[in-house]
Order: sequence, then structure tokens, then C-alpha cells
Amino acid sequence: MTGERAADIIQADHEYLLQSYVRANFVIERGEGVYLYDSEGRRYLDFVAGIAVNALGYGDRDVLEAINAQAERLIHVSNLYHTRPAIELAKLLVQSSPAFAKAFFCNSGAEAIEGAIKFSRRYARAHFGEGKTTIVAFDGSFHGRTMGAVAITAREKYREPFMPVMPGVRFARYNDLASLAEVMGHDVCAVVIEPVQGEGGLRAAEPTFMQGVRDLCHQYGALLVLDEIQCGVGRTGTLWAHEQLGVQPDMMTVAKPLAGGLPIGAVLMGQHVADTIHPGDHGTTFGGNPLATAVGTVVFRKISDPNFLNHVRQVSNYFDEALHDFAADHSDQVLELRGRGLMRGIRIAGSASAVREAAHRHGLLVATAGEDVIRLLPPLIIQPEHVDEALAGLRAALRS
Repeated sequence: MTGERAADIIQADHEYLLQSYVRANFVIERGEGVYLYDSEGRRYLDFVAGIAVNALGYGDRDVLEAINAQAERLIHVSNLYHTRPAIELAKLLVQSSPAFAKAFFCNSGAEAIEGAIKFSRRYARAHFGEGKTTIVAFDGSFHGRTMGAVAITAREKYREPFMPVMPGVRFARYNDLASLAEVMGHDVCAVVIEPVQGEGGLRAAEPTFMQGVRDLCHQYGALLVLDEIQCGVGRTGTLWAHEQLGVQPDMMTVAKPLAGGLPIGAVLMGQHVADTIHPGDHGTTFGGNPLATAVGTVVFRKISDPNFLNHVRQVSNYFDEALHDFAADHSDQVLELRGRGLMRGIRIAGSASAVREAAHRHGLLVATAGEDVIRLLPPLIIQPEHVDEALAGLRAALRS
């Protein structure tokens, strides 16, 4: 469709693609560094990063070389056979934390959540027998759109059209330990929580709250499952967001940035969980395919490098100071700053979607998280000057 007008391309989208998304009114053609370019040649500073996927930005040479080299060698062969890339990436992930002993690969964050739900119930049945099947999640949570994932997602707009969803789910208030204690019981097999909520408005878990969650899980024999699909792999300034909270999970889901834009998901688990999972209990055709895991190995090595994480922390500190100055300058419009590291939210007195659309017109891509939160998820390779450029774009968007 090269050379076609954006309007014609968008019309073809409407004609042939299921309209389950509300897309921006332009067509992205290419990316370079931290910028995207549309079909009309306009440049945008990207503070969405594919919804926290493109951590290394666009055109990273190591990622491109890994894609080409592995594609020439082997793209897919199925999980009936051993392949080196899956084993290499699994080793890196498992060795990244003493909490993990085994990895299971799939194709997305939602699939990882589905796997974690199954593994939680399998573990509970193996250790406690039947009846310990309840999952506890939190208000504001978002874990995906498949049937199990949507069942533990609190927002009714995702659940209601597909009722009845999977039963055996309770919700507690985020950062409210007393609320969690009220819904815990010996029928609970797992507590699933995001250390920093994405769709839920960039709310970050307090360390004392998360430590209390860990204690309640011990008390009731429930697994602590952390969803680091959006907040993991360096986004908060540490490799894993939970490193800042003083807890170790029993299981953790990972996805978005792990393979540089290729579809991948993973469930990482302790040995006590892995011991209860047997051949045939779960599987996937494409999960752990050589192409995705070869690229994932390159991406994970780069992001987990201490120098890279130090850069993320330094630019995060600059971002934090700049955001506070921005909030002070717009105190009539900015109600609250949220998030950690390079996963930030600005709660405003107005429509976040209106600001997002205005930002597009000023060459800045941002996302939203609910009706009143602007979500900022830049590539982890940004520099301070990109922070300045982004906030200048937001200032212009707020004025307009």
C-alpha cells in the first residue's frame, strides 16, 4: 500500500480488520531511535513504546542482527524438540532472581496469566487437595482479555460483556492490607498483583503493603503471583519492579518488552511450583519458538546489564524532577503524579484522551490509563533532552 493516502489505508483497515480497537487517525510507517514517522512524513516522539514493548526503541542493531541470524537458521520447530535459544533465555531469566527455578514460555502476557492461573490451581490441588481454587486480585487490575485473565481483571467494562466469566475470584482494594485480609481464606490458591498497575492508573504498590501481602499468602498457603508484564524488565529502574518492594514471588508473569517487539510471554516460578507441573498439564504451539527466544536473549542481556539499568535510574530521576516541576507549573490541571521509573502517570482535572489527541498534533505520542490519567511509557533508551521535549509537547497539549 506504499504511496496510498492515510485516509485510504484507514478505510481499508475499517473494511478488512475487526474493529476491536480505537486507533489514532494516522498511519505509522517506520521508527528510528525514540521516534516514529507516519505515512505523511510527520515525526512523533514516542512515549508509548508499543505499550511498554519497545524498551530499546526502534532499529536497535543487535536486535535486528539477532532476528536476521536466527530467521536464516530456524524460526519454528515446535516443543516436541529441544532448541538452544529457549534454553539460553530460560537460563538468563531463572538466574535473574533467587525466586525462580523454571521458566515456561508462551506468546503474550494474557497467555502467561492463563498459565499462572492453571499452575496455581495445579499446585494447590497437589498440596491441599480439592477446594483450594480461589484467586484474589485487586481493584484497578488489568491482566489481559482472555477469559481467565479478564476474570481476574477488576474493571467491569472488560468483564460485563462476557459474563459469566470464570468463577472463584475475589477482589481487594489495592494498597489496603485490611481489605485483602477480609477476602483471604484457606480456599485461596493465589493472590495475583501488579507491583505497578498499568491500565489501573499507574498506581504503585507500597513496600509495607506488598510485604503484608506476602505474609498473608504464607498464612493461608496461597501463592504470590506478580504480574510484571508491563512494569518488569528494567522499566522501573531495577530489572524487576518487586526488587524495590522487599518481597519474592512464587510465580511471576513477564511479556511485553522481552523480545523487542516479537510475541513472547513467560511464567517464572519457584521449584516448589515447578515440582507440581507435569508433561501434558499445559502447552503451546508457538511458545518458546527459536526466533522469539533468540531475540529475547539479546534484549534481556542488554537491559539486565548494570550500566543499562544505571542509565534507566539516572534518566528516571531526571524525569521525576521534571514531572514535579511540570506539576507545579500546572497545579490547576495536574492532580497527582504516579508510577515509578519510566512508567509514569499524570492524573489531570479533565479528559486524558483529549490531552492525548492534542499531544499527537504536537508530535508527541502518549497513552491513557482510565479517563483522567496520562500514561508515559518511553523507550528505556531516552535521554534527558527527550524528557524535556516530551514535557514541552504536553505543555502545548494542555494549553490547546
